[in-house]
Amino acid sequence: MSATQPPLVLSIQSHVALGHVGNDAAVFPLQRLGFEVLPVHTVQFSNHTGYGQFRGQVFDAEHIREVLAGLRDRGALSRVSAVLSGYLGDAAIGAVILEGVDEIRRDNPGVRYLCDPVMGDVGRGVFVNAAIPDFLRNLAIPCANIITPNQFEFELLTGSKLGSVDEAVRVARQLRGRGPDVVVITSLATPDIPADQLCTLAVNGEGAWLVNTPRLALHPLPNGMGDVFSATLLARLLSGHALPQALELATATLYALVEATAEGSRDLPLVSAQEQIVQPAQRYQANEVVSP
Repeated sequence: MSATQPPLVLSIQSHVALGHVGNDAAVFPLQRLGFEVLPVHTVQFSNHTGYGQFRGQVFDAEHIREVLAGLRDRGALSRVSAVLSGYLGDAAIGAVILEGVDEIRRDNPGVRYLCDPVMGDVGRGVFVNAAIPDFLRNLAIPCANIITPNQFEFELLTGSKLGSVDEAVRVARQLRGRGPDVVVITSLATPDIPADQLCTLAVNGEGAWLVNTPRLALHPLPNGMGDVFSATLLARLLSGHALPQALELATATLYALVEATAEGSRDLPLVSAQEQIVQPAQRYQANEVVSP
């Protein structure tokens, strides 16, 4: 990394004044790990939905396009090393993101696009606009280099119902054939995983690795966990870590932050426990999955 000009990450996500979700969960970890960030906000709300009622505005696709045009005018887009996206308010914003990725790739074919295909979760079901799953499945996933769905989202993307870790590896390899090089499944809890554990699985062209962590008895779980994980994983990969090591570090950071979360808090303690972003206290090993 250059001491004078750190690598640039373009992060297109939501923004809240109170709380840590979207860009407010992703930008700080990226900065602590040595990256300059260009945060482009898709919404500006007073707070995230974990607090209940909120106020603010959803920006339309043309607003996002105008902000990106301004970055282009300043020569910033041509210096972007990676693009990060998460929750999408509507498919039109997603289309603008893909336009931006395509433009950046013309200047830098090596740019990496991490798409966190936020759609829903166990218990909550699908909580996005009805057009989003098809947009992600048919357009965003083929464009992405790295995807980080949770198990619910992975099954929605692939039309599967995972019965084992081996099956998750097999379906992830099939999904790789549609575009992304790296498929990471978070919150994996197939029947062959002990009930007191939660796993994260990463699959690329070289292999598959599984990290097991204890389940934490924290209710409610804080918002923004997936946003922090995706940002941290991307930073570790951009820093040159191989996928198994990046997976270990990102998982360790998220686990430590969740563990440090006060009972009843809706947010991860990103500021007070920020040392866990750079040097997590405890590592959990990424074990290679050798499928039959």
